[in-house]
Amino acid sequence: MQNGVKSTFDSYSKLKRVKRRLGPITLQKPAMRQDRQNDRGKNSSHIFVVDDDKIALKNLRRILEKDIHTVSTFSNPLRALKKLEEKHCDLIITDLKMPYLDGISLLNKVKLLNPSIEVILITGYASLDGAINATRQGAFFYLSKPFTPDKMLALVRQALKQKLLKEDSAALQEKNPRSAGTYPVIIGKSPKIVQVEEAIRQIAPSGSNVLITGESGTGKELAARAIHYQSHRAEGPFVAFNCGAFSEELIANEIFGHEKEAFTGATSRKQGLLEVANSGTVFLDEIGDMPVSMQIKLLRVIQEREFLRVGGTRPISLDVRIIAATGKDLKAAMREGVFRQDLYFRLNVVNVIMPRLSERKQDIPLLAYYMLEKFLRRMNKNITAISRDALALLENYTFPGNVRELENIIERAVAVCQGNTIKVSDLPPDLASLELYSYQRPDSALLSLEELEQDYIRHILKISGGARTQAAEILGIDRVSLWRKIKKYNLE
Repeated sequence: MQNGVKSTFDSYSKLKRVKRRLGPITLQKPAMRQDRQNDRGKNSSHIFVVDDDKIALKNLRRILEKDIHTVSTFSNPLRALKKLEEKHCDLIITDLKMPYLDGISLLNKVKLLNPSIEVILITGYASLDGAINATRQGAFFYLSKPFTPDKMLALVRQALKQKLLKEDSAALQEKNPRSAGTYPVIIGKSPKIVQVEEAIRQIAPSGSNVLITGESGTGKELAARAIHYQSHRAEGPFVAFNCGAFSEELIANEIFGHEKEAFTGATSRKQGLLEVANSGTVFLDEIGDMPVSMQIKLLRVIQEREFLRVGGTRPISLDVRIIAATGKDLKAAMREGVFRQDLYFRLNVVNVIMPRLSERKQDIPLLAYYMLEKFLRRMNKNITAISRDALALLENYTFPGNVRELENIIERAVAVCQGNTIKVSDLPPDLASLELYSYQRPDSALLSLEELEQDYIRHILKISGGARTQAAEILGIDRVSLWRKIKKYNLE
């Protein structure tokens, strides 16, 4: 009995000590707490606001908290830097002119501490040169006062979206098979690409033959590799062959191999791709270009699960999965008699359709940042972002070459970019010129001819990255005339 009392007393003492350490405990209804977390989860991010004007700090806090963000305000930029070492931050909004440390210096120090944090600079003394300098230093935006709450919130959402894109891109890089040894990653969150990923997850374990259709540059081989690496054949070889790149004789030799002395010059036995891929996957790209006579031989391989080397007499057993791809309309080819119907049905057990990039435009920013990270490592350059204008131009471009064209554009941009942000002027000239026709006034005000000229010259200087020679060429005037207009309109 005494032992029981002592045990109860010890437990009670421990409870009191825990309660003193934790402080007062309040209970909430789980459903209500979950609702609040869901509400904050829609937009909630941690934002630092830095400004020596306390009224401006108060107004910005009110605007941002109304949009469900966590806000920390600082009238001293040095304190903001100190807190940044201790606390997580997604975005910094800072004034340009401040005591102790100006906005550009703060921007540089923030980027050294954490390059993924976006910075919006606000100023009452806006200038074109200031905006160019700020973006070159890595600022997300250079905003002049006064501004509307809607304008600020739109910029905040865009900046946070860009930060998420960078983080998603970094996460995808970790999944890359060349660095992590896992299966290839299909990049995108659009409905059409989600459908492709779901189809791959469903069909990969089945072992059935697959036909992948889609335009050139949409990622058909990437999809084929994803199917292979998610199947039970993942440990086996993946062998790719382009049927449109060889003559009929060379296709037969490459796919089936040959015996010694099968033809002039065959000094030794050679294994074909089918034999090399045994227990794995064969990817036949541009299957629509395969000659009809070779289609007959391939059909027999699929049906009999065996083949003969060129010049051989002994059948060789085969255990491979065949994934074929084409950018052609095979049904039309069948009607024209250039593609066999029986082979079509043998290959098209499951059809995966790769969408055009123009059909999944919301994936362009994520793809662009993923490619940026890849080329940065290859070229050893220090580029931290793609400018808003450059990204908007990419999102509105039609991309006839699909994902492959986007990859070429980003590679070129990384190669020619001189700062730490890819700008419109770093994009190919024919693409950058499209920006000329997207000029719009920020409001619907009617302007005089002089005001319109001033506004348009400012626009051209912005898209040319401040390069006056290039701006003069676009405007169709000489450099001296442009200089006079810059002086006249105070666009220095």
